Amino acid sequence: MKLHEHQAKDILRSYGVPVQEGTIAFSVEEAVNAARNLYPNPTGKEWFVVKAQIHAGGRGKGGGVKLAKSLQEVEEKAGQILGMQLITHQTGPEGKKVQRILITQDVYYPGAVEPKEYYLSITLDRAKGRNIIMASTEGGMDIEEVAEHHPDKIIREWVDPSVGLQAFQARKLGFAMGFEGESFKKFVPFLMNVYKAYSEADASMIEINPMLRTSDNNIIAVDGKIELDDNALFRHANYAALRDISEEDPLEVEAGENNLNYVKLDGNVGCMVNGAGLAMATMDIIKLSGGEPANFLDVGGGANAKTVEAGFRIILKDPHVKAILINIFGGIVRCDRVANGVVEAYKNIGNIPVPIIVRLQGTNAEEAAKIINESGLQVKSATVLADAAELVRTALA
Repeated sequence: MKLHEHQAKDILRSYGVPVQEGTIAFSVEEAVNAARNLYPNPTGKEWFVVKAQIHAGGRGKGGGVKLAKSLQEVEEKAGQILGMQLITHQTGPEGKKVQRILITQDVYYPGAVEPKEYYLSITLDRAKGRNIIMASTEGGMDIEEVAEHHPDKIIREWVDPSVGLQAFQARKLGFAMGFEGESFKKFVPFLMNVYKAYSEADASMIEINPMLRTSDNNIIAVDGKIELDDNALFRHANYAALRDISEEDPLEVEAGENNLNYVKLDGNVGCMVNGAGLAMATMDIIKLSGGEPANFLDVGGGANAKTVEAGFRIILKDPHVKAILINIFGGIVRCDRVANGVVEAYKNIGNIPVPIIVRLQGTNAEEAAKIINESGLQVKSATVLADAAELVRTALA
């Protein structure tokens, strides 16, 4: 589950991680009030940053982060960003509508040293079975270019999850990033607390970009991105409440409400299967047949009329779907029950405008094929995967 920047900062702050302070706003009026209350002892010379809150990176390059040098400019910038369709390299060409903004303090103030941006992230390295900390002295908006063209500037440190991050590893990373004196002393506990947040919050990823060394040698998180492990949300009811479904694909939300595992893709053949491994194989077969999978849809081991109907309705909401391939292995559930479910779901929905190919294999597969073939519906059955692939090819011709 993805979080907004302000939510990620709240979690980091709760673990003792210094962050760029700010207040969330859903209207221009709230934005101005937030800015007015942001500095405890205002001098009239304070600057502000207006930041769009969407589940995507690259907001600055897309025009979603703006500096405001007065309350009047806060009002102006907030009006520009709220409601805009923000397009970044992570949103795709359709972009995302900005419905909330974060008004923050300007932390790039003058001082003894020049402020410097760094990059820091923690995630799981599945190949090694260990958490990996990645850091760079080249933080900021161009970190993707740094990773692509200067991979030597990405510092990596692996952490054994059974013992957690050790202080010597934090110091090692601090030295590698060039911290010294007061900034080094601040970085070590900063990193230790970020790792603690990652571990105890059951995060699958934490990214801080930029992490800033301020002009007075403090280390703070200017931005924060956290993704939580959905499978661990039962331990964190307060985090589960942070979910913003307006930022998610509506079809994926609907699938979740029906206990279906669904991911929308860009192809033309809808897939409905039971089991993630079978889903991957089915998508390969579709590609070999000359099509492209339009989705990943796993109805689980207990496929029945209700789940099949929900799957049909979700797949058919994608206008790019030209055919649907149902590929079910009848191990936990009998194939004839699935076939009856397909027929019932088809009749409940009514006219389905695209060809449907059903491949059922396993217990009572022959009975299932008979049910499909004698249904009188525009549904074709197959028992061999190669035959299903040929039917897909024909449907797309």
